[in-house]
Amino acid sequence: MKFNSHDQIWERCLNIIRDNVPVQAFKTWFAPIKPLHFEGTDLRLQVPSMFYVEILEEHYIGLLKSTLRRVIGPGAKLSYEPVMVQDLTNENSKTIAMPAQGKVNTVNKLVEIPISVDRRHEIKNPFVIPGLQKLKIDSQLNPQYTFDNFIEGDCNKLARSAGLNIAANPGKTAFNPLFIHGGSGYGKSHLAHAIGLQVKEQHPDKMVLYVHAHQFQQQFVDAVQANETNDFINFYRMIDVLIIDDIHSFAQGNKPKTQEAFFHIFNYLHQNFKQLVLTCDKSPAELQGLEQRLLSRFKWGLIAELQAPDYETRLAILKHRLYRDGVELNPEIQKYIAKNVTTNVREMEGALVSLLAHSTLNKNEITLSLAQDLIDKLVKNTRKSITVDLIQNTICSYYKVSLEQLNSKTRRREIVQARQVAMYFAKALTKESLASIGTSIGGKDHATVLHACKTVRNLMETDRSFREDVLELEKIFKG
Repeated sequence: MKFNSHDQIWERCLNIIRDNVPVQAFKTWFAPIKPLHFEGTDLRLQVPSMFYVEILEEHYIGLLKSTLRRVIGPGAKLSYEPVMVQDLTNENSKTIAMPAQGKVNTVNKLVEIPISVDRRHEIKNPFVIPGLQKLKIDSQLNPQYTFDNFIEGDCNKLARSAGLNIAANPGKTAFNPLFIHGGSGYGKSHLAHAIGLQVKEQHPDKMVLYVHAHQFQQQFVDAVQANETNDFINFYRMIDVLIIDDIHSFAQGNKPKTQEAFFHIFNYLHQNFKQLVLTCDKSPAELQGLEQRLLSRFKWGLIAELQAPDYETRLAILKHRLYRDGVELNPEIQKYIAKNVTTNVREMEGALVSLLAHSTLNKNEITLSLAQDLIDKLVKNTRKSITVDLIQNTICSYYKVSLEQLNSKTRRREIVQARQVAMYFAKALTKESLASIGTSIGGKDHATVLHACKTVRNLMETDRSFREDVLELEKIFKG
């Protein structure tokens, strides 16, 4: 049968698919798909996102193969074009080749072309070639993390506004460096990438580089071992906008030479009006294990905190994610998710993916009742994350001392005891090393942490009041 257009082919395919899947599944996974092109035996479809490709391949590939062979013929081929990557090259599309007729029983494995190669963990040509003034590098920016999909709310308004100002005039504003800090899943990395992408769009001549602090450390170690330290420093001095993610990693593992190298790079870039953007899980005042001269420089520009998003912001983020992925979801269900998953954005988006996958696997319509059952289980099973920071703040609140006092060098008995209790719980409730705990709590060594734990256990056996305090704190942490 001959067809005049790709629209006719896909419409006939949809008629067959509609009879073979539940109504809700059809509306969610097939109705949003648009046919783009048909030539020979090749049909190209536009899907709302890569998430659709994963679901179609995992759950509906058999149905798609049989449908296309029925409509187009034995040599039918199907390819996807996600909306988010329309501007990329043809290498970024995924093609599924349908087995030819007569080989259906022997050829079961689909041929796939990978969508893209993740190169974020390496930098092409990492060091400067002597005499070269400009070097083309991979900026390592994630094209998905833009300002357009970074939803503004009271929790991030200051940082977002500062980021837009920096992107318009990098290195020339008062926000240099921009030090972004906040909890996990609050959007620090997203905002950092968005700034870099906006700079590249508005200033194509600028050299922008995003690098994780751990990656920076490893590059420095490699450079030292290869006797290329000067080349390493010179390379980073060429960058116009340097984005370092999770700068607190510099404090882990006692790496003074890495800190010294970054200190000199920081000074050079700042003095030459190059932009620095740093992200961290805590403010400079709370950081332990970093040189004071670095900490003081982190305060030269703007320190912007990202806070947990409120209900309105969470709902706006959820609506944007659904729109981006082309998924329709009852507004009441959207509100239920936004109201009940309050920890961070990542967990809220994870809950949405779980709900959609659960509906697809079990062929159930997504109802408010289904959402309530699933979300309630997810929330119940998600334990409060116990971190050294949480332990310190809880101890300070319980013993009515400040964080500065807890981490000071004072030998006042009540402060020392509170510090020892904090070390005791950090060892018992986290996976941090003794050295890391000591560094975070008062800048002590691992031997001090061991001594603190032993002291707490001994006091619990001999001091009833102290034992009651520790048991009460244990209830708070586990409760």
